[in-house]
Amino acid sequence: MLKYQTVPVTAFEQNCSIVWCDETMEAAVIDPGGDLPRITATAARLGLTLKAIWLTHAHIDHAGGTAELARQLGLPIIGPHPGDQFWIDQLAEQSRMFRFPQSERFIPTRWLQDGDTVSIGHCTLNVRHCPGHTPGHVVFHSPEAQRAFVGDVLFAGSIGRTDFPQGNHDDLISSITERLWPMGNDTVFIPGHGPESTFGRERQTNPFVGGT
Repeated sequence: MLKYQTVPVTAFEQNCSIVWCDETMEAAVIDPGGDLPRITATAARLGLTLKAIWLTHAHIDHAGGTAELARQLGLPIIGPHPGDQFWIDQLAEQSRMFRFPQSERFIPTRWLQDGDTVSIGHCTLNVRHCPGHTPGHVVFHSPEAQRAFVGDVLFAGSIGRTDFPQGNHDDLISSITERLWPMGNDTVFIPGHGPESTFGRERQTNPFVGGT
């Protein structure tokens, strides 16, 4: 069964998630934006073996620690979608702009496409391409655990910003209504910032997508 632990990182309080298979104790890190000692210490405390990095998108607060963590532990970098290549190329510039520790570009071991899957131990998650916040944003969904790791597509009571380069509001709304809602009202989602919620609750109460 899939388990997870949220580890807030960086000054942006980004919800990095460590996900693992409770049979093998093998784990992946979703969006290691920074504060790598905090991430690795949490994995060690939980008795986990880190096997991969999965990225929802390549904004600095989500991807800033990726190259360093991959190098430290010899981990493959899985994701995001190729649409975020230009954000990866600009990581050093992003780190200067937002006064983050110096970051560096990387080459993903594997790009992700809509309909792909990723696995850790005996657990497999579905990949959905959900552009709008960034053009290459992806979401990881575990039907078995009824959990979705949605990055900055959707938040409790809000939605992702679309005023960054190549953001698109219409694409974001379509991603939410056409690709997230079908995962089911009872699915709990872990956003890139802030508290968890369910898709059903957001369909009822979210002022940006409620009633869709």
